[in-house]
Amino acid sequence: MTAVGAAAPRTAPGGRALLGLSGLAGLLVLVELLPRTGIVSDSYLPPTSRILAALADEAATGAFWVAVGDTLTAWAIGLAIAVVAGVGAGVLIGAVPVLRAVTASTVEFLRPIPSVALIPLAVLLYGSDLGSTLLLVVYAAFWQVLVQVLYGVADVDPVADETARSFRFGPWARIRYVLWPTALPYVFTGVRLAASVALVLAVTAELVIGAPGLGAVIAVAQTSNAITTMYALIVVTGLLGVAINLAARYAERHFLAWHQSVRGEAPS
Repeated sequence: MTAVGAAAPRTAPGGRALLGLSGLAGLLVLVELLPRTGIVSDSYLPPTSRILAALADEAATGAFWVAVGDTLTAWAIGLAIAVVAGVGAGVLIGAVPVLRAVTASTVEFLRPIPSVALIPLAVLLYGSDLGSTLLLVVYAAFWQVLVQVLYGVADVDPVADETARSFRFGPWARIRYVLWPTALPYVFTGVRLAASVALVLAVTAELVIGAPGLGAVIAVAQTSNAITTMYALIVVTGLLGVAINLAARYAERHFLAWHQSVRGEAPS
């Protein structure tokens, strides 16, 4: 008999993976059946089999991989700039109470502005070059990192901070041994969120502005009425998003294996 109040059994990592794969398989079957049964016209939604065939054809061309490389380049550069700037600004602002009070209203004013609203400015400054994509990616990803770092700095245990001060730790020592270990889980959360947002903005910039990358190729496929190819390229962006998220979670579990939030994920 199960004890009253006993914790529910956790799903093993392999079980979670199978559940996720079963959901994806169900989606693929649904997309295959909807146009086959005539519920949705295949002119608007081709069957899964045709989409996968178009994806295989695209993967055999060099232009496809060049577009993927352009998108990943913009994503990686923009994310790196956003992470460095967000972590640096977050630690500086969070560690200085006066500075945080002065910048609070500015952060709350700028953060809700959607990055797509900056597209006219990006085009004006950089045209359809890589700089336009980077401007949008950095702006969107920066706030994801900054806000999480600010939360992490605010979560520092005041007793630990006072103990460090009593041992005459300097500012850099307190940041290294007290602030940084507390803020690091928040940093990884911010990076994981920023990585996904950066990919979305990179593809959006390419789609709207015409900067080189998958988004521009999707726009060309749409305007040329190559609907199946368009869906195949959209699938690629989804696969990239999944891969980026999995990589970010793996890095988080690897580098934060000592932290309670990660140790708590392990099955008992």
